[in-house]
Amino acid sequence: MRARDGLIEATVGLLRRHGVAGTGLTAITEASGRSRRTIYLNFPQGKAQLVEAATRAAGQFMADVIAALPLEDPAAAIRRFGALWETTLIESRFLSGCPIVAAALGRAEAPEAADAAGDAFRQWIETLTDSLVEHSAMEPRRARAVATTMVATVEGAIIMSAATRSVEPLHQALSVLEELVAPDDRSVTPRTSV
Repeated sequence: MRARDGLIEATVGLLRRHGVAGTGLTAITEASGRSRRTIYLNFPQGKAQLVEAATRAAGQFMADVIAALPLEDPAAAIRRFGALWETTLIESRFLSGCPIVAAALGRAEAPEAADAAGDAFRQWIETLTDSLVEHSAMEPRRARAVATTMVATVEGAIIMSAATRSVEPLHQALSVLEELVAPDDRSVTPRTSV
């Protein structure tokens, strides 16, 4: 793995667990196995530039995940996406959240990373909007509102699940989202905790 990629990967992992403020250069060097010199050779502006690059990489990774979901069936896509986050939360013992949210909340320390987070959210919403228009015959304006609601709801549910150390908020949010995208003639069975 190239040094730059290793630094980005380590930084994404730290952002997920500690946020921007809790992700210092010492932690990055320890997590990546790279020196400070390597950080500055690859990211001359230091931590802020590295956090921005990590945010962009994480945003693109999640955009690729979203694009790979079965978007022709929005309810199935929601279930699969929810399962990915449930696994992440449980396997990390509720310590890992979304690095995009971490970057968005770190504007005071890394404004470019917060801007990158905004770009990621817009990209996800655009992908979901296009899919909803194509596969569920929603009008574009309604599809955009539903896509925005989906992203905001899932992100909020991830935060609440981490805070409560329970996947119940995620389950409840996903259940409501499934109802939101389900055709009128279908009912959705509410989720229950594992």
